[in-house]
Amino acid sequence: MSEDCIFCRIVDGELPARVVYEDDDVLAFLDANPLAPGHTLVVPKDHYETLGDLPADEGEAVFAALHRLTPVVEAAVGADGSNVAFNNGEAAGQEVPHVHGHVIPRFEDDGGRPVHAVAGSRPDLSDDELDAIADDIAADAE
Repeated sequence: MSEDCIFCRIVDGELPARVVYEDDDVLAFLDANPLAPGHTLVVPKDHYETLGDLPADEGEAVFAALHRLTPVVEAAVGADGSNVAFNNGEAAGQEVPHVHGHVIPRFEDDGGRPVHAVAGSRPDLSDDELDAIADDIAADAE
């Protein structure tokens, strides 16, 4: 736990939250500043800043909770769909340095945009650049 982390303080019960799910590894609660009705955050109970810091077994627990909760959240608010996402690192918009997944309910004509819109304009990459990037990722993913 990190004493200065708001999510750790929620997990510890020091700060109030509208908890919607809890198991041994994960806590899920409504976002205090929601982007849509039902906007839910899913956090590992242990403190890890980014997805790269999160051990595989705890990542599996977070994803299992997201898998379980996404249709439940959508049904609770009558959503037509949802975005499920992580902001990973400050440059990606992560405001709380504790891994957390978002379930953001979406509604027809809500004015929201797809996840493809978060990165701004698309880079102009050649086939050689794409091949080199794919090779680097594949080599380090093994």
